[in-house]
Order: sequence, then structure tokens, then C-alpha cells
Amino acid sequence: MDWFVAEDYGLARVVLQRGVALLYVVALVAVLRQFPALLGERGLLPVPRFTARVPARATPSLFHWRYSDRLLRVVAWTGLLLALAVIVGLPQQGPSWVPMLVFLLLYGLYLSVVNVGQVFYGFGWESLLLEAGFLAAFLGSDDVGTPWITLVAFRWLLFRVEFGAGLIKLRGDTAWRDLTALHYHHETQPMPGPLSWFFHHLPGPLHKVEVLANHVTQLVVPVLLLAPQPVATWAAAVVVVTQLWLVLSGNFAWLNWVTIVIAFSAVSDDVVSGLVPALAPDRAYGPTPLWFAVVVIGVGAVLLVLSWWPARNLFSRRQRMNASFNAFHLMGAYGAFGSITRRRDEIVVEGTRAADPGEDDWEEYVFRGKPGPVGRLPRQFAPYHLRLDWGMWFLALGSSAQLSWFLPFLDRLLEADPATLRLLAHDPFDGERPAWVRARVFRYRYSTWEELRRERVWWVRREVGALTAPRRLPR
Repeated sequence: MDWFVAEDYGLARVVLQRGVALLYVVALVAVLRQFPALLGERGLLPVPRFTARVPARATPSLFHWRYSDRLLRVVAWTGLLLALAVIVGLPQQGPSWVPMLVFLLLYGLYLSVVNVGQVFYGFGWESLLLEAGFLAAFLGSDDVGTPWITLVAFRWLLFRVEFGAGLIKLRGDTAWRDLTALHYHHETQPMPGPLSWFFHHLPGPLHKVEVLANHVTQLVVPVLLLAPQPVATWAAAVVVVTQLWLVLSGNFAWLNWVTIVIAFSAVSDDVVSGLVPALAPDRAYGPTPLWFAVVVIGVGAVLLVLSWWPARNLFSRRQRMNASFNAFHLMGAYGAFGSITRRRDEIVVEGTRAADPGEDDWEEYVFRGKPGPVGRLPRQFAPYHLRLDWGMWFLALGSSAQLSWFLPFLDRLLEADPATLRLLAHDPFDGERPAWVRARVFRYRYSTWEELRRERVWWVRREVGALTAPRRLPR
């Protein structure tokens, strides 16, 4: 079975297994903290209503059998314990079927969540994490060598992420082709981070160099991932450095971190140990069981067939971004920011206790991550995903799909629903019910250096309209 084993990728397997498991921990913590308020029995988009109208074959999920907030928590805690066991390294100490079973359970549990998550889980990195978790099931345990087939599948996933993102940019917004995209992006991205203001104020020529470097990283470097060593390792290093740059410049949930983890599928032990001898892994392992080889080869064959759809999509003039071609989120299409927003609108939600309020009676609800008060520096939340805040960004773009949950959200504020209020950074009424709530639209831009020094503000905003009229509960 020498042909089956990748002799030089012990470190790659360690990082892939533990890194993917760590990101499942992040995702499942978000499930425990956010899912009941957003999608639970009394959520903004309750799962039981969804499963009543959408068939299980279209969205396979444990929750088509039954849903309760208690069952959701059992699912999330079970997944958390499994993922933590992988991080510690317990399943990897057993035969190969143990980590395989653990990762397949993790994948199945999180698939059950994503497939009923509706707009709150309609992100490409959900499919990316699911696919990475599925592939990790076939890396084997410490007593066998790392299968080549699984590593190739990971590299094909990384290629689709990077090359797909590069193509969608060139085919999309002219700002990517004339190298001006970063004149806008740091200011208008969904959720800026603490350094985004500073990135935005870098010189314009440097922004153009960044865009050009991005094109090289996403359109040239992915091809080198398939080259012999040490070229593939250095190509992976370029991907990692680029993704870390993106981590510094914004909050994109775990998109960048999954990409960093799967980039290690191209990292050679020999290259790494040549640079840092202490990282040389122990290559002592036994023969590959025949059953394990048969399973991995069979899965590889299935994935090869499923690859037809994303491969065709890459070279289609109507390339789809972040698309799943099957209900199991395997072999999907990825990409990000095919178009760049030139201006930033934000929805500001306010409430008042006054029965007949004047303009001075309204107080602002403050969200955890999205821009709000102009003097508040944006914060770093990624890889944690603030789903309500991301939904507010899409709502401000004019997404009609978001209205389905926004009006119920306003009603929960009127009820002072504790679960909903916990999703926010600040409730101006300290848990008491307001008499009215409303939503206004403001145009935001970053302050200049002079405005920051003079007024101590990171943003400048002006009102451009109303999203909803003042709203109160029926009497």
C-alpha cells in the first residue's frame, strides 16, 4: 500500500484534524449562544415552520424528525465534546474508524443545523466547514499513514476556494480589474475590524498593489499547490500569509481560518523540518488496513464524480458564488466579493419609553459587531460569527429576504425578550419594555485623520431615510 500513503505529510494531518475540529468548536459555541433566539421555538424564523413547508430530501436534517431547543442543545453539546476530543488527540490514538466516526458525526450534526438555518446560515463558509469536516474523516489515525487521496481532495477544496474567488472578482466588478477595489472595501465590508479604519487610510497606490497581489494569490498560486515539493509548500505559505492579512483587515467569521487550515494539506514535513527541526513529526506508523483503503478510494471516487459541477462552474460565464450543488454541501462553489459596495448604509434601531415621543426621546440599540455609535472602534470577533449583525448588513443593502426576520426582531425588542436582547451589546432600557421602536437608515463613512483627532470619532454618519415607521405592540 505504499502508493496509498503520503509519507511526508504527518504535520499536515495534525493541523487538518485539530484545526478543523477547533473551528467546529467555534461554530457550535455560536449555535448554543445564538440559534435559539434566531431560529428556535420562539425565534425570529422558527425551525418548525421551516420544516413544515420544506421537505427533508431538500434539506436533510435531524430536525425534520422533531425540533426543540433542548434537542438543539443536545446536538451542539455532543458536537462540542467530539470536537474537543479531536483537539486533545483522543480519537487519533485509536484505529482509523474512530476519528472517521467522530468527524462524520460532527459533519452530520452540523449539517442538521445548517440545513434548517435559513438566511442566518446562508453563508459559503458554512459549506466550507462542512466539506472540510467530511474530508477530515478520511485522514486516518496516528497508526496509519496519511492517505494521498484525502490530501488531494483537500487541495482541490483549497483550489476552488482561492481560484473561484479570483475568477468571480475578474468577472464581476470593474473595481477589481482597474485595481481600485480597496479604495472602498475596507469601509464598506460587512463587519470592519479594529484595524480596518487604518487599512482604509493607506495610500491609494498601495491599495492597487494589494489588489494586484490578491489576483496573483488567487489566480496563479492555486495552480502551484499542485506542483512538486517544495513549490507546493511555499504556495501554501503564500495563501496563509494572505489570509492572515485578511484576518487583520476585517471580520469574516471563520472563512480565512478554514482556508489557512486546509492550506496545510500542501505543506511538506521535510520543508518544515528543514526550517524548524523541532517540528519534524514522528513517522512511525503501521500498515494501512485494507478496509480503510477501500473506503477512502470509494469516497474519492464519489467526490471525483461530484467535482464535475464545481469544475464546470469555475469556467462558466455565469459563475455562481458560494453555491451548493447538493443537499449535503459537498463539492460546492466558493468565492467572495464579486462586487464591491461603494457606499455604506446602516440600519439604526431605536426605541423609546415615551407614549408620544419627540425626536430627543429615542435611544439607540447597539449591536455587538456592526457599526453603530460613531465613537466606537469596531471590534474583532472572527472567527466567531455574529449572525444577527451580518443579517443587518444584508438588510441595509436592500435584501428583501432579510425582512422576513427583521419585523419579528422589532417585535421581540418591544417585548424585551431576554434571548433577543442577549444578541445585542447594549439595551438602552435595561430589560424593560419600550413603548415604540423604529429603524432608520444612515449613510456611514470613515472619519478622516483630522476628524478623528478633533472629534474622537471613527465614523461620520447622516440620516438618509426610514426603514420602518415607529412600531408598537398591538393593544
